[in-house]
Amino acid sequence: MKKVFKIALTGNPNCGKTTIFNQLTGTRQHVGNYPGVTVERKVGRIQLGEFTLEIVDLPGIYSLSSSSPEEKVAFRELMSPGLDLILNVVDASIPQRSLYLTTQLTELGIPMLIAFNMMDEAREKGLQFNIRKMEEYFGAEIVQTVGSKGGGIDHLRDSIRNVLLSEGKPHPATLRYGGAVDEAIENLVQKIELNPAHPCGHLPPRCIAIKLLENDDSVNQMPEFDSVRSAAEIQRKHLEEKHAIESETFMADCRYGIISGICRSTVKSTPVKRQQISDQIDKIMTSKFIGLPIFCLIMLLTFWFTFTCAQPFMDLIESLFGTLTDTVNSIWPEGKLDFLRALLADGIISGVGGVLVFLPNIVFLFLAIAFLEDSGYMARAAFVMDGFMRKFGLHGKSFIPLLLGFGCTVPAVMATRSIESEKDRMTTIMVLPLMSCGARLPIYSLIIPAFFLPKYQAWVMWLIYLIGVAIAMIAARLLKSTLFKGDGEVYIMELPPYRMPTLKSILIHMWERSAMYLRKAGTIILAASIVLFIANTYPKKESFSTDYAAQIQKIEQNTRLTEEAKKEQRTALEEQKKAEELAWTISGRIGKGLEPVFRPLGFDWKISTALIGALAAKEVFVSQLGILYAVGDADETSTPLKEHLLEHYTPLQAFCVMLFCLLSIPCMATIAIVRRETNSWKIALGQAAGLLICAYLLTFLVYQLGTALQLGTRLLS
Repeated sequence: MKKVFKIALTGNPNCGKTTIFNQLTGTRQHVGNYPGVTVERKVGRIQLGEFTLEIVDLPGIYSLSSSSPEEKVAFRELMSPGLDLILNVVDASIPQRSLYLTTQLTELGIPMLIAFNMMDEAREKGLQFNIRKMEEYFGAEIVQTVGSKGGGIDHLRDSIRNVLLSEGKPHPATLRYGGAVDEAIENLVQKIELNPAHPCGHLPPRCIAIKLLENDDSVNQMPEFDSVRSAAEIQRKHLEEKHAIESETFMADCRYGIISGICRSTVKSTPVKRQQISDQIDKIMTSKFIGLPIFCLIMLLTFWFTFTCAQPFMDLIESLFGTLTDTVNSIWPEGKLDFLRALLADGIISGVGGVLVFLPNIVFLFLAIAFLEDSGYMARAAFVMDGFMRKFGLHGKSFIPLLLGFGCTVPAVMATRSIESEKDRMTTIMVLPLMSCGARLPIYSLIIPAFFLPKYQAWVMWLIYLIGVAIAMIAARLLKSTLFKGDGEVYIMELPPYRMPTLKSILIHMWERSAMYLRKAGTIILAASIVLFIANTYPKKESFSTDYAAQIQKIEQNTRLTEEAKKEQRTALEEQKKAEELAWTISGRIGKGLEPVFRPLGFDWKISTALIGALAAKEVFVSQLGILYAVGDADETSTPLKEHLLEHYTPLQAFCVMLFCLLSIPCMATIAIVRRETNSWKIALGQAAGLLICAYLLTFLVYQLGTALQLGTRLLS
């Protein structure tokens, strides 16, 4: 007897399928992507006695029509041999719409178990079901559940076990579509049976015949059915001539007719009419006049929650890694393998710390997003923004990732998975780096107070953010008119009823996304940090312009200086030596080599060198400048660094630095996550190259025009 059973969990979006999956598997899940597509694949395992159940949580779909990546993936999974059971989750509160997928699953002839979920909402609507009679129609057992509260889950487990272990597994009933359609199906079945070695041999020929009648792409592309394709075309034309309607549409009408008949005989509504609370709330939340302000307020509260709650944990992580670095440096034997010590302390530990210090932001951000998603509000947010986004060729669901991009581009790119249209999703991913993420804020906070009067500082900051948004919208319009050109897709936005999310579901969603950030983005930043450490360290400079050791010794021997003054002068000399060493390294030499390229933008070799460090993370730009200009405290509040910048650069150059950092790729982690989400290095590197070219050209225009007009070209020091 089998010891491992494979179960496909499927259902419509917002039917509570993922909640059922979480209730059954808990945290025993593996999350990845299906090969070749960006659709997420979840697999969970549970132990029932001596048997193991492998549950595959398929993407939420409305049908098996193969018209979207999710539907193609689901159909491919359901067509694969070795599937022991289909667990179909149905939203019991809207049976006539939810059962369309069930009719298609019935055609597969695979043992099926139906979970009528959200029974509490169905009862609130006054719906009553004749479950036994409905089971006879579909030839499958129906279990009533309330997944959000764990209701019926134990019964569902028992039913799964009983179906899998029964000697004669129940098979779904054969649905009849009427004389002409059934006749066309039977004619195709006979021809399919002549070729029993087709790739879907485990599926009944009737299922393949129906897919051929629907002109389904997945089946049509299989060369094994070439001999049947002409016969299918004849049958489709016959149905179209007889009913004056395309066969695909006619088959859908037949299914809805079956569903209507089943619901008429098995579903009753009580005479009590209630106006749903969700409808009452939506009158306010999706209002034409106050829907947008409410959305902005909720997003503001989301970011406030994220940064307020995350800051103490960020400080703690930063302190822990600082302590760890100091500990390694203190216990490591002096003069023994100094390169490995520096690599471990300054490269690996600092690299990991640089990633983990942002983890609290990611965790709390995803915690808030999970709550908004599970409560049903995110669908309303997309609805509210849909009209505005369509003016730029995007869908309303693009707005949420774009908004998240102001926090961090990495989770924003991951959030594009909620966009059904691949063209809209790709367009959104391509323009997301133009949203000014939090990593750029230290650059703005360093430059703006140094070069602009207090009364202009807020306006300059606002202008920088506005430039990013404006260019992103223009780029989106251009992309939808060229690379991702296509007819505007029509979306039916489903607004699920408001629900109180369960803590378990929110925590699982939060952990899945946070762990993915650590596994994927974190490793790339770690590798980049090690590479930059080596580039900032080697080759070592052996001779210097000044005998720093002798200078420091003179300072120590100067009795007229206080200890504090000695420390300041000693630190200044040490930082001058560091700056000279850095200019000799790979990074410094590359910066000097790139200086002729960046000089038309107003950048010298020091700015160019700092931009190299910013490839790992934009925050590195500030610290690199601090080292180059020999200041000990290279952060955004460092007055000495600001004074150095004022001595060497004009306000126009400073503005161009901010503009270039705004328009170029944010960090290596962004390239990595774009590659992961698009499954293409070509797209990821093409995006990075495109943003670099855009940043260069626009910065060039601004600097040259500003120079010609003498705008901000005078040193302020």
